[in-house]
Amino acid sequence: MHTFIVLLRGINVSGQKQIKMADLKQYLEELKFESVQTYIQSGNLVVKSEEEADQVNSKINEMILAKYGFDVEMVMIKPTELLSILTKNPFKQNEDKKLYFTFLAEKPDVDNIAKLKRVDYSPELHHIANDLVYVFAANGYGKAKLNNNFIEKKLKVAATTRNLNTMNKLLEMSKLSTSAID
Repeated sequence: MHTFIVLLRGINVSGQKQIKMADLKQYLEELKFESVQTYIQSGNLVVKSEEEADQVNSKINEMILAKYGFDVEMVMIKPTELLSILTKNPFKQNEDKKLYFTFLAEKPDVDNIAKLKRVDYSPELHHIANDLVYVFAANGYGKAKLNNNFIEKKLKVAATTRNLNTMNKLLEMSKLSTSAID
């Protein structure tokens, strides 16, 4: 049995792509996913399945398209991957409430990475690690230049962003915790 953390992009934001999490949970259970859990209204899921990641991704995408009539970008990660992301966070010394993780649908082109790295966005900080951007939003995410839309535009890759609290909660829901690394 595999556990997957699923991050849906742009769900229930500004009245767009409305999905009630209770309904989504029910639909996923009808598809025979087990231990389905949702967290807040922005498309955070933990599911268990005997199937591999590609099959799970396809099933969820097809169900959302059939039930809601729109496509949703999604990122799927295993709890161990999420734990690794948190332990490799280069901004651990910074204030927790200002730490964000932008998951990219794919690894961006090296030229686009170079363009993003060339500019100093102080006091904001960022670090790109393959298909993830760690962001420290010194003045809060609401005022951040390095927000999800900006990163997508600069790197030319679909993305979805979560804060540290959400990341920790999803890890906890998956029955893995940062205490596993202590």
